[in-house]
Amino acid sequence: MDNPERMSHVIGIDLGTTNSCVAIVEGGTPTVIANKQGYKTTPSIVAITETGERLVGQIAARQSITNPLDTAYATKRLIGRDFDSEEVRTAQAHVPYRITGGRAGDVRVVLRGKEFSIPEIAAIILQEMRIVAEDYLNDTVDQAVVTVPAYFSDSQRQAVRDAGLIAGLDVLRIVNEPTAAAIAYGFHRGEDKTIAVYDLGGGTFDVSIVRVTRDGTFRVVATTGDSFLGGEDFDERVMEWLLEAFEAEHQVSLRDSPVAMQRLRQAAQKAKCELSTELQTEIQLPFIVTEGPTGPLNMHYRMTREQLEGLTEDLIERTIEICEHALKHANLGSHGVDEVVLVGGQTRMPAVSRAVSKHFGKAPSKSIHPDECVAVGAAIQGAAMLRQIEDVNLEDVTAHSLGIATAGDVFDPIIRANTRVPCRVPSLFTTSRDGQDRLKIVVLEGESKRASENQRLQEFALAGLRSAPAGSVEVEVAFTIDEDGIFSASAKDLETGQETRIEITADGGLSAQELQQLSDEHAEYLELRRGEELLEGLRQSAETLIADLERALDRLGALVKKSPEAQEAEELAREVVTRAKPQLAKASRGELAEHLVLLEDAARQIDPFAR
Repeated sequence: MDNPERMSHVIGIDLGTTNSCVAIVEGGTPTVIANKQGYKTTPSIVAITETGERLVGQIAARQSITNPLDTAYATKRLIGRDFDSEEVRTAQAHVPYRITGGRAGDVRVVLRGKEFSIPEIAAIILQEMRIVAEDYLNDTVDQAVVTVPAYFSDSQRQAVRDAGLIAGLDVLRIVNEPTAAAIAYGFHRGEDKTIAVYDLGGGTFDVSIVRVTRDGTFRVVATTGDSFLGGEDFDERVMEWLLEAFEAEHQVSLRDSPVAMQRLRQAAQKAKCELSTELQTEIQLPFIVTEGPTGPLNMHYRMTREQLEGLTEDLIERTIEICEHALKHANLGSHGVDEVVLVGGQTRMPAVSRAVSKHFGKAPSKSIHPDECVAVGAAIQGAAMLRQIEDVNLEDVTAHSLGIATAGDVFDPIIRANTRVPCRVPSLFTTSRDGQDRLKIVVLEGESKRASENQRLQEFALAGLRSAPAGSVEVEVAFTIDEDGIFSASAKDLETGQETRIEITADGGLSAQELQQLSDEHAEYLELRRGEELLEGLRQSAETLIADLERALDRLGALVKKSPEAQEAEELAREVVTRAKPQLAKASRGELAEHLVLLEDAARQIDPFAR
């Protein structure tokens, strides 16, 4: 696959909850890359079959009804979370596959009896996107810009970085999804605008206020969101409506049948999508129960768009409340943006578009593709980082406040949410006890005024403080965030100059040893997969050549008179085809290469006589 004249490739990957997408910039123009099935998005689904085979994307989705316990989907909602969190408990109640806790209190899924960390599941999807790009480019790809929801915490971002490492990708930068969409929207547009990016995807919701300038600067003014609000929640509302209707009609519950629940989930998703274009839809699932009290039971209900909107009205309202919060951070009114850009598949729902139009006072823009624009923006950012294109300057902000715990369970923010990065912010603190010689610093991330309600990132200490009365020793605590979102912190006794400096690295749930082991395993898988695809490519080439030769032999055989040269070419071609044809299915890579050489030589010799 490696090309000796290889140029450096960097791909943009939108690692989505429901679907993932990959794009690249070629000759200054972004291109969304289709997978082998011809689709430009790939379902973010991973399955393990009875034989231990790994399935990803459309092929995994197709077998999910017959293999629900070993098919993992919507795992992005679990990445970087603590196993004992409310979000994980909610997920456990709604998915058929098993979710368990890992060594570090992280989340694992169990497929065919084997535990997979969530970063590993994400890595499998990222690796699939890498393979899609490599097939398209016919070259190796090992650099990427990967997107995440703007409201992802540092732990979630670190888990995505870990996923990239496992997938064998050098993640040049992690970009917020609405920021990537803004880049796709404003690329080469050549005008100054303030836009609101409303991003409602399968599992998460973000809204960012972005100033786009004609010189290619993308300045994020404010961002906020909910990392557990998305299309999955809309699906759940439809499922619950169907379950309750069925239980009321038949006094039979489907909740304990993984196969029935998976069929129901797919039907709910289909109905939701159909109601974006139709006013009503039929939901029919024959034999949803094969052995009911009086025999098999079928499901047949009609749902209207009005009913769907009633079931999900509060979810849409939550997104509008978050939009208002972002506008306040940006010091703008609801009519203070020039354009609203919709991103994510759930924005196709008419009620969503209506609510956005009403709140912002204008119809949303339809100038970019809601499913593809995030990957496009990531690819543009990657190309800009390699200086393959000009005039792209990204200025982003932090989504969460970063600070420390102080006495009385108080959270003292040092870097507040929506502070532009990179940044360095110092803050002064004093000792709280007489003779205190050590200052413990607990670094937190979040928005609650109570320290205990925020995410704990790290703890470190400044020791050897001079003995003095309480309040007389001043310590400067400074937090720094670079443009890649990496935190570092330092604490310094201002009188003595003694300083402690650490890098705050959130734990994505995997140890360095686990990461290395998984990276090695997935590198082996990638090489095996590349070898299999090369073998299949050689086999297909040989089959094509044989078919061409057989057609040429038919034409040559129809000739009444043939020269000795033509007869010789015909005999050679028949012999080569006869020998190669039965061996193709089991031939090795070397054997296929030998057959190809002989077939190509026979084709060259017979071609002048069979035209």
